[in-house]
Amino acid sequence: MNTRERAILTATCFGHFLSHFNMLVFPAVLLPLADRLGMGMAQTLDLSFWMYLLFGVTALPWGLATDRWGAIPFLGLFYGGAGLCAIGAAYSIDNPAILTLWLAGIGLFTGIYHPAGLGWISKEIERVSLGMAYNGIFGNLGLAAAPLLAGLVNWLWGVKAVYIAVGGLNLVGVLLILFAPKTDLKHLSKETKSRGDESVKGFVILLFAMMLGGMAYRGATVTLPAYFELKNGEMFAMISGFFGGSLSENLLATGVTSFIYVVGMLGQYTGGRMAERFELRWCYLIFHALTVPAALFMSAAANLPLVGVSIFYIFFLLGMQPIENTIVARFTPKRFHHAAFGTKFVLTFGVGALSVKMVKWIEKASVIDDVFIALSLISLTLVGVIGLLIRKTEPLEP
Repeated sequence: MNTRERAILTATCFGHFLSHFNMLVFPAVLLPLADRLGMGMAQTLDLSFWMYLLFGVTALPWGLATDRWGAIPFLGLFYGGAGLCAIGAAYSIDNPAILTLWLAGIGLFTGIYHPAGLGWISKEIERVSLGMAYNGIFGNLGLAAAPLLAGLVNWLWGVKAVYIAVGGLNLVGVLLILFAPKTDLKHLSKETKSRGDESVKGFVILLFAMMLGGMAYRGATVTLPAYFELKNGEMFAMISGFFGGSLSENLLATGVTSFIYVVGMLGQYTGGRMAERFELRWCYLIFHALTVPAALFMSAAANLPLVGVSIFYIFFLLGMQPIENTIVARFTPKRFHHAAFGTKFVLTFGVGALSVKMVKWIEKASVIDDVFIALSLISLTLVGVIGLLIRKTEPLEP
């Protein structure tokens, strides 16, 4: 990659880190927040619904606007808006009604990143799959850092301090974007020639696949920290014993969640490299197919076996993302890439937000273990949709 491409990746990778960091802080403090507010787990989780919904459903209008005015001003708006809303959430932490509004604001502004950042990469990075892989690694780093840092800050200073820290990190991004390379419109005008892979039919089928993938992703990520806290009691008792029993179960659960997301970074890199070497649609199918049995095993496992199968599940659930993003770029004309990624994230994160309601309903009606049975069924349906994609479209060679 040349100097310009590396500079673009620097700006977008920090944004991808924060976009996932912002969304994964809430699940990490779900149980401590429920205790503070005197509410049940399901009721407290419901406070985040509008955050996750707006994170997804605003992606298309953000994408259309970014195709018109460029990525840089909107990435600046993302950092500033999300940062101020996080600080507002911190100072409304004991008022559930107001807290919900500030969380919704975090989702609204964080929804800018994916159509703006991924569209920028797809337009200006020559090796798109590798660029998506590096970007995905930093997104995964955000997934890993959120539960670990949130758990640590909560343990030391409480939930309010967690959201003050979130606000500060986002406001740092405003400074970073001031030094980002400006969009080279002359360069883009030379790069509009198609590889011949554009397919309206393929993109429509892909949208259904991405919607199901978004439900699996959101359902897993909002559940994991609390699931580990509830299911890994024996393992945590043993680990806590080494520290004289001074560590909280929430801190240990968020630490394990972070470790699993770090391993998921290898999945992102693996997916990106496979997308450069093998037929994209089949890579996409294989990665998703491997999540089906893993989710089933997670519903029955506990302690160390649960951690092991969760590593396998997250490796492939997240590792498919560079493959998927490359397929989006290949199926759509370059001048519409921001809108294409916006459409994707309306479905993956907007419709995916329904998983929050699904988790709430399952937790109240049954046991939390059944969440992963539901996720395995969603992924099985997704594999069938990818099979249809393969049947109805031409091969996408690297």
